[in-house]
Amino acid sequence: MEGDLSALLGLGKRAGSLIIGTGGVRAALKKSQLQLVIVAKNYSDRTGEKVVRLARAKKIPVVAGLDTEELGSRLGLGPVQAVGVTDLGLAAGIRQKTNPLLTEGV
Repeated sequence: MEGDLSALLGLGKRAGSLIIGTGGVRAALKKSQLQLVIVAKNYSDRTGEKVVRLARAKKIPVVAGLDTEELGSRLGLGPVQAVGVTDLGLAAGIRQKTNPLLTEGV
């Protein structure tokens, strides 16, 4: 799973289909630009309040990915708590490779 997710994240980053970081994800959610939100499995309470709650209100699926260190590393960055996906096809592929438990309750 992690290898497939890493490949999809890399593809999305190269294609410009990812919004990386809590602030950017939140802004994109407000503009209804996202198809999917990936949160680190150890996301903070603040990220939960600012990103997960807004995504649920906008009816955007939220999935649990890797922890913050792994998620950032896969993107060539430091720790990352949230990533937004703008491309519908990429979002569908990621949803198949991740834990959907956050789509219903956090």
